[in-house]
Amino acid sequence: MLNHENGRRDPGANGPSPDNQSGVDKGYTVRYEPWQTPLYRENIKAQEEPSFGAYNARTAQVPTPPKKKRSRMPLKIAALLLACAIVSGAAAYGGARLAWGQKDSNYPPPPSPLVPAQSQSGGDTTNTTPIYTGEVLSPERIYDMAVTQVVGVNTDVQTNIFGQKTARAVSGSGFIVSEDGYIVTNYHVIAYAAEYGYDLTVMLRDGSTYPAKIIGFEKDVDLAVIKIDVSGLSPVTIGNNDDMRVGETVYAVGNPLGELDYTMTSGIVSALDRIINVDSSTRINMFQFDAAVNSGNSGGPVYNSRGEVVGIVAAKYKLTGVEGLGFAIPINDVVDIVNQLMTSGFISGKPAMGISVRTITPEAAEYYNRVVGAGVEAVTPGSAADRAGIKVGDIIIKLGEYEITSTEDLIFYKRKYKAGDTASITVNRGKEELVLEITFDEEGVTPTANMSLTGQ
Repeated sequence: MLNHENGRRDPGANGPSPDNQSGVDKGYTVRYEPWQTPLYRENIKAQEEPSFGAYNARTAQVPTPPKKKRSRMPLKIAALLLACAIVSGAAAYGGARLAWGQKDSNYPPPPSPLVPAQSQSGGDTTNTTPIYTGEVLSPERIYDMAVTQVVGVNTDVQTNIFGQKTARAVSGSGFIVSEDGYIVTNYHVIAYAAEYGYDLTVMLRDGSTYPAKIIGFEKDVDLAVIKIDVSGLSPVTIGNNDDMRVGETVYAVGNPLGELDYTMTSGIVSALDRIINVDSSTRINMFQFDAAVNSGNSGGPVYNSRGEVVGIVAAKYKLTGVEGLGFAIPINDVVDIVNQLMTSGFISGKPAMGISVRTITPEAAEYYNRVVGAGVEAVTPGSAADRAGIKVGDIIIKLGEYEITSTEDLIFYKRKYKAGDTASITVNRGKEELVLEITFDEEGVTPTANMSLTGQ
């Protein structure tokens, strides 16, 4: 509950209040139904209620496992879907049961860090697998290169409901970033394995499958790194989004529908810096493109015309009569994260404030005679927020140079800082506006930062 110094009643007391109404969303909105939702639920049309990833789930009784087989402008869009892993009736893949969150004696040594591409001279122009030269390649050559770099990522999900044993696979895509088997994909592709310990496998171009291990993941940016014990693989060349312009040609390669392996589609970059709301508290910067992507494409790469990976397919807009609205995470935004995950399995230096907040919508602000922003509901004693002088009842309206109009804003812009950074933070307190200074704690390390609130 927000404690208001002006003496007005608490939001939510004695019946509904404007706090229960929808807030102001910056960016494109997606209804994010996580992997923890029941495996059996009524199918809902996208135009009536958007569903997470357009799963199109199918289940079947499985008495015995079958054999392996291949298989920044605000705008609210209510039916933007993660182009994520597809869930379908599938074979029960073999593979080691996974454990995440800590290393063991078999934890693989990290490879060399990812670095942006540098043009190389020469190159065999007749080879089936082109050598990266930094020059513009034909679509055929890009595809020849991509099929050696792109993989299928599958999670074997088994359930036992009312005595009926069922099995199905969550299928997505990924791409190789090292010769010894490190692979990048979306977190939502491997979420079942991460959350419940289901088996995870990777399929290569020749149809061979290998058990995979989760090295690390970062939910906030929908990113994961996994590994298979295979050497001599063909890693991608990392591009640079600084050179990307609207109108340039891009190619998406992945496994749409979990069945159409190694499908390549092409299009152009339609827009840059779209802020995508993937759930009630997570926003991710993405670029928009019009190459066709579908369920199962998630985690797959987006190539530029030089054969460099410039993005990771993550979302699409799905509504009857609407096509050509795909979204990808820029590669520049994840290179450092991938390097940290490969090296240590987790992200260090994540900033934390030690507060609980809730969005103060325009309706609530008018009703309670306050301002729009992120209202502070609790402050952890000794935390970064406490040391900065933030109090319960304050409404955060600015962090550094960024305006805060919601909880989502605060979470998104907080990620632009690291633990130990100092920033100005502007709060509304009653009728006063105060500019304070906050030095961020480290999430998961500083004890006072570990209050389980709203990710702050």
